[in-house]
Amino acid sequence: MPKKTILTAADYSLLKTLCAIHAPSGNEVALTQFLLAHIRQHRKNWKHQPKLLSGKNWQDAIVLVFGKPRTAVFTHLDSIGFTVRYGSQLVKIGGPQCYSGIRLLGEDSKGKIEAELVVKADKKTGAREIMYKANRELDRGTELVFKPNWREDDAYIQCCYMDNRLGVLNALKLAETLKDGVIVFSTYEEHGGGSVSYIQNYLHKKYAIQQALISDISWISDGVHPGKGPVISMRDSLIPRRSYVNRIIAIANKSKVAYQLEVEGSGGSDAKELQMAEHPWDWCFVGAAEQHVHTPDEKVHKQDAEGMVALYKALMAEL
Repeated sequence: MPKKTILTAADYSLLKTLCAIHAPSGNEVALTQFLLAHIRQHRKNWKHQPKLLSGKNWQDAIVLVFGKPRTAVFTHLDSIGFTVRYGSQLVKIGGPQCYSGIRLLGEDSKGKIEAELVVKADKKTGAREIMYKANRELDRGTELVFKPNWREDDAYIQCCYMDNRLGVLNALKLAETLKDGVIVFSTYEEHGGGSVSYIQNYLHKKYAIQQALISDISWISDGVHPGKGPVISMRDSLIPRRSYVNRIIAIANKSKVAYQLEVEGSGGSDAKELQMAEHPWDWCFVGAAEQHVHTPDEKVHKQDAEGMVALYKALMAEL
């Protein structure tokens, strides 16, 4: 008998669609509108009905409040990319990996455009300049993102922007059965944060919430391996409160969902705004790890994606 999977073909099809939506930091509106339509269409099939918060007071963020929440899940909508500067010059949005030949997509006042990334090094100084090559000059301020190229087999899914569209899919799967909790679809994470600050303030004052999970994607390393389960991060550039992380690990052990412990000295997430908030927040980054980070070829093992969904369901039931 084939093994029952948590993520269906329809879920992977949704993920493919999410990965292809133009939503670089600061311009998440297309993904926000897509998610609002998806939520309104499918929420009738969810086990519990949330309060939906969105619109003017929330910029492009979305907040779902279920029941009597104790814990908030933060998952960011935005992606890395590039902004057209002057002429053919580009400025990074977030931290994309840059090498010549990457295909880029965007749209300006003249319509949709496909371009090619060009990286040149100054012969004297060695400084690298990033540029685009296209069949016409693009409007100043145009955003360019990686051209999606979805690949899937029995073991892996691969495309640009698994970080963090897989985290978004995980949150949508959690919403199907969540009884008590908050799901926050945040913005600006890849380029310094922004929305989590005012959202955490609202959640703390309105619901007295002070603990969170970060539904985001980490990276494969010498200590984190594909197919061995999602990571529970014990630290990255920031250090969460150890007693809270220990609670997460204890629940994970009880759930029997395979996981890996991650210890890094760099990297960050929506947690940084919780760590610096004026209110007390506990947080822990929990998510699948990927290969080829911040490239058009981000690659995640399906067992890790499924384990992420299963682990979040277990954690949110207990925290």
